[in-house]
Amino acid sequence: MAKLSKRMQDAAKAVDRKKNYSLNDGVKLVSDLAKGKFDETVDVAMNLGVDPKHSDQMVRGSVNMPNGLGKDVRVAVFAKGDKAEAAKKAGADIVGAEDLMEQIQNGDMNFDRCIATPDMMGLVGRVGKLLGPRGLMPNPKLGTVTPDVEKAVKDAKSGAVEFRVEKAGIIHAGVGKASFAADKLAGNIQALVSAVQKSKPSGAKGQYIKSVSISSTHGPSVKLDVAELEAAGA
Repeated sequence: MAKLSKRMQDAAKAVDRKKNYSLNDGVKLVSDLAKGKFDETVDVAMNLGVDPKHSDQMVRGSVNMPNGLGKDVRVAVFAKGDKAEAAKKAGADIVGAEDLMEQIQNGDMNFDRCIATPDMMGLVGRVGKLLGPRGLMPNPKLGTVTPDVEKAVKDAKSGAVEFRVEKAGIIHAGVGKASFAADKLAGNIQALVSAVQKSKPSGAKGQYIKSVSISSTHGPSVKLDVAELEAAGA
């Protein structure tokens, strides 16, 4: 196991592992402990009481971050004709059809989000095995398969976050930068938690949101008060 640096050790000591912090206090602590030489990303980890191996316990969706993500999101769009023009005007970085499919087949996937109009899904399916493992496969449930490509592109550019529960029942998502004002980070975190809360599957039994922790890229994890988050998102 790699030895922690003195900075990391000092940061870890500043966190009470037995305490569940309020959202505002937790955000302030994580921001104060983000001492990296770059603007660290703040991540949320949610432990859910679900078993995603069962279809009625899958949790998946997307949510627009009210305060953005602090980074440029590169968007690729499968579309033709008027829809392609609408995507370009909305700010899409890459727009195409067969040419975009060939680009992906050649291993060139220099984008963070992939959107498609419904009529393009035949082409998209041919590169699904390449897009899927990277979490880039367009999906109607996430709003990335849609005739309204203008809105989808604008949402992606403004900071839409996709979330999906992993095998162990965990959701991980980046919600902004440590340099964000505390209230903006708190707003983004609450938006994610509320979206996950509203996505509770029919098969979930018992306590749904078991724990919520936040951390910066190189900082220690800080547990948040789940009851407070649930009450705010109700």
